[in-house]
Amino acid sequence: MDLKHLLKRGALLAAANWQTVAIQFVVETTFQVLLAMPIIGAMALVAILLGADLADLLQGSLRDMFTTIASTLLSEPLALIAFVVAFTLVLLGGSVLMFVVKGGTVEVLAAANADAGPIEQHPLTFDMLRGAGRFTLQRFTSGCARLFRPYIALGLTLMVVYAISVAGYLVFVGYGYRAAQGRVLFIGWTFIAALAAALLVAWITVVNLLYLLLQIAMAVEGVGLAQGCRATASFIRAEFRDLARVFLVIVVLVVAATLASWLAWSGVGLIAFVPLVGLAVFPLQIAALLVRGLAFEYLGLTTLDAYLTLYQGFAARRAEAIGRESMVSPIAHTA
Repeated sequence: MDLKHLLKRGALLAAANWQTVAIQFVVETTFQVLLAMPIIGAMALVAILLGADLADLLQGSLRDMFTTIASTLLSEPLALIAFVVAFTLVLLGGSVLMFVVKGGTVEVLAAANADAGPIEQHPLTFDMLRGAGRFTLQRFTSGCARLFRPYIALGLTLMVVYAISVAGYLVFVGYGYRAAQGRVLFIGWTFIAALAAALLVAWITVVNLLYLLLQIAMAVEGVGLAQGCRATASFIRAEFRDLARVFLVIVVLVVAATLASWLAWSGVGLIAFVPLVGLAVFPLQIAALLVRGLAFEYLGLTTLDAYLTLYQGFAARRAEAIGRESMVSPIAHTA
């Protein structure tokens, strides 16, 4: 299957099973809200007990807020420990929820991809999309139950890889800044640190790709983490070219969508400073967040469907080859 039809099939199956897009969006939003709760509580604590400026604490992303609060609480070790423990518990609990829900999503999309037929080669109609839908609550929950343990193990492994990667980057950058002596060396090291940050982003992107492929392999094969790693390695070796093409196209689409959302958000933010008119911006901002979140979830499930198509085709060809070998072996033995 060529790249155009592969991505078209993924987009059609994601649209046909739109319930999975909505569920993924709700879970992702819930996870972000849960992460914000201990941060908001720590902000109030810092503002009341330490007299910090709340406006300064609210600047930046969740990661920036976490860093600012943690650095501010260094003078209060007990409060800092309580904040870190609360944030860690919420992070683990929300992550487990996302891992479990992803099992149901993969189960539904795998069933849709197996039963849909060559829908990418037919004209787009509502009846065709409705016929490609395979979402049922029973199938979704059974997928969550079936893939609960392997996906939890995979998700915890992913979190460990994230932690090691970020810790290694911070140690590298911190040691380099301390070791740099003089203005020229400092400027050169700043460039190296920026390059290291870019490499970290690229590494995390590759890790996320491997994580997605492992999810697919474990769901289709019905195996655990160790066997899933072997199946994924075989899949990558056999389908490397098509995987690389899909990956590059999706990266370009994600970057373009991210830039477009930033531009749109900046434009809405400028209107917010206009008296009276700015009052109408808040509903627009909420609508923009909803559209952005749903669009990125849809793009993510389109990618998942494309990789599922490749993997199920790879699994079918492998099963056919094994079947031919099993038929040839008795004949050769008889001869």
